Amino acid sequence: MNDGHHRRGRRRKGEAFAAKEATPSAPRHMRRKSRRKSIILVSAAAVVALAATTALTYVGGTAFSVNNNLHRSDVLRDMKALPQAVPKLSQDTNILVMGLDTRVDEKGKPLPPETYDALHAGDENIGGYNSNVLMLIHIPADGSKAAGISIPRDDYVQVSGIPGSGPFKAKIKEAYGYGFAAEKTSLINAGKPDDDATYQAARDAGRKAEIATVTQFLGGVHVDHFIEVTMAAFYQTAQAIAPITVCVNRATQDTFSGADFKAGMQQIDAKQAMAFVRQRRDTTDPNYQFSDLDRARRQQAFIAAVSHQLKDAGTFTDLGKMQGVLDAVSKNVVVDSELNLIQLAQQATSLTGGNISFSTLPITGFGWSPEGASINTVDLNEVQATVKELLSPAPPAPATTPTTTATAAPAPVSPGTATPAAPPAPGGASQPQATPSAPASNIYADSTGALQGGATPCVK
Repeated sequence: MNDGHHRRGRRRKGEAFAAKEATPSAPRHMRRKSRRKSIILVSAAAVVALAATTALTYVGGTAFSVNNNLHRSDVLRDMKALPQAVPKLSQDTNILVMGLDTRVDEKGKPLPPETYDALHAGDENIGGYNSNVLMLIHIPADGSKAAGISIPRDDYVQVSGIPGSGPFKAKIKEAYGYGFAAEKTSLINAGKPDDDATYQAARDAGRKAEIATVTQFLGGVHVDHFIEVTMAAFYQTAQAIAPITVCVNRATQDTFSGADFKAGMQQIDAKQAMAFVRQRRDTTDPNYQFSDLDRARRQQAFIAAVSHQLKDAGTFTDLGKMQGVLDAVSKNVVVDSELNLIQLAQQATSLTGGNISFSTLPITGFGWSPEGASINTVDLNEVQATVKELLSPAPPAPATTPTTTATAAPAPVSPGTATPAAPPAPGGASQPQATPSAPASNIYADSTGALQGGATPCVK
């Protein structure tokens, strides 16, 4: 899996147009050199927003003020009236988490200079409105195990929900930018001023397009709520909860992201948290390759680790510490108008209790679009069958009594499931293993299989 090959494809013409129209101040987003630097920087902006959401289950009345101060959008309520709306058929809750590749605030204005200095990700002239993180959180109404489903951002899919546009295919992350650009262009051409009202309308159009595209791709999954975050939300929330305990299978460094991790368990600060969830290569070993799928696994591990760490330490009940998390959430997160955080807190005890598993949707390989962009190829039937199984898993088979006394051979370990040691390095060289403080059941070799919550997992 050559991530360098996968990431360095030419941008499709439509993608370039969407990025340029979405933010007139971002011409450098179109340049290949800037893109290579910036494409990875928001790969997991949403994970801390989800961790912060789990924190709300523990803060009682404090959640009330945050509930009232959050930025809200009516897009889901508006989408319910559309002929193609997907009806809600159960009491389960589906939350779509979206992390945007943008370096501006919720009004489209630049962030403070000190924030850009801390992010090391460029300024407002870099980035656009791609949904670089897409994760569906499924919370069963009966209290059974929740599921987090990562959707690889470069999956090549049919884009939906773009007014005035016929069907076309693009990377799933681009639906937001296409919707944003189409609405902003339409409003300005109709004589509307290029002001905050136009900007917010364009943002809502982007949300509608992304949600519609994800809903169709997953096989008609009803989305009850959404949480949308930016880079600033990730960094500020990570500051509030640091130090954060993570675990990696082997020592790794990356000068591009700033990653510098030893093997095993370690505590990291907010800057290293960003590096942990966005690392795309090892610059000390070109054969130790990463991809977007590995970054998705890092995101899942980060959520599991943060939720476990804060709950285990009792931090969720420390209102003084949690106020910083809640402040970051209310400033930098957009949610749908009907999301009630207090009600969600009552439903989502499985998230904080570790009763959740994380999976990444399958791809069939890496390829190129007709326009020359690097993409993930997918089997739509396989994707939708996987989603159906994750949202409605079959009940476990009843236990059977052995009829013989013969000793069974150990079962083979399938790729990506928990393994007792890190995988061998390419070429046969041995790798440093995770420290014994990470139980074998919490060590994951790659991005396949389900990652279980309730602990701090060791990952690539």
